[in-house]
Amino acid sequence: MSPAPAQVRLLLVDDHPLMRDGIAALVQRQPDLHVVGEASNGVEAVERFAELQPDVTLMDLQMPRMDGLQAITLIRKQSPRAKVLVLTTYKGDIQAWRALKEGAVGYLVKTALRASLLEAIRTVHAGGRWVPADIAVDIARHAGDEMLTDREVEVMRYIAQGHSNREVGALLSVAEDTIKSRVKSILLKLNARDRTHAVTIALQRGLLQL
Repeated sequence: MSPAPAQVRLLLVDDHPLMRDGIAALVQRQPDLHVVGEASNGVEAVERFAELQPDVTLMDLQMPRMDGLQAITLIRKQSPRAKVLVLTTYKGDIQAWRALKEGAVGYLVKTALRASLLEAIRTVHAGGRWVPADIAVDIARHAGDEMLTDREVEVMRYIAQGHSNREVGALLSVAEDTIKSRVKSILLKLNARDRTHAVTIALQRGLLQL
């Protein structure tokens, strides 16, 4: 009788206990998968990874104390061969591109967990990558686009909150003309018609989160 195959050891990282419980319930029915630990934020994720050395880490992006992107960076510094599969509510290509750039080997939207999670885990553990086709297409479509600067993203956040150029300037302690110039740059980079259209695009692509 041949021995049972080794189980894939998983670390679950998400700030919502119900999400972790749901993933654990889905995984525990699989003979080849085993949850060895959980974390509720990026700081805990880095600590638990160092302690447990899981085969695959399932990583949320939006978390308190330290976000998932920062955690991926630190985990990959600890262990360059670490396999991190991002689980997120955001489909935006920019979030996916950033996660993959930091070393994630897969990107899965939470609405697709029940249909794709198990296959995604097994794929990345076997050395493959997991990026849904629609997100891969969006990443490729925008590959040559100029990225917004950190200052431009900050301006976008205030615009999304309904502030005028003058108000944004006051909040950032810069002249209104400086904000007008940044808004023009934002519209050009996002190929947006106006401020409202720019906010819509930024939300769709994952530059902003509500």
